[in-house]
Amino acid sequence: MHTVLKYLGTVAAVALTVNLVPGVTHTGGWTTILLVAVVWSVITLIIRPVLSILTLPITIITFGLFSLVLNAFLFYAMSWVVQGFEVAGFLSALLGAIVLSLLTWMIDKIL
Repeated sequence: MHTVLKYLGTVAAVALTVNLVPGVTHTGGWTTILLVAVVWSVITLIIRPVLSILTLPITIITFGLFSLVLNAFLFYAMSWVVQGFEVAGFLSALLGAIVLSLLTWMIDKIL
């Protein structure tokens, strides 16, 4: 039950991010948002930890700021994987990754 609530929280965070961040758009309705939530969950569970370990020296040198760039890249990479999800550029990806991470964290703390 907790996993389902966490996924629904991610769906809500993705829907809010698409509506709040300029340059992040979707076509296809709720199916695209549900698919983006699945892909973002897989990215945060599998791909991001591996890339965080690989980029640890750069992250240490930049005092953790490179982790924002890594999140922005992963957010932008979702537009390559999910048809109907588009990110306009790096600034939209950076802002979208920050907003999505904050919303997901807040919804997780509420649940």
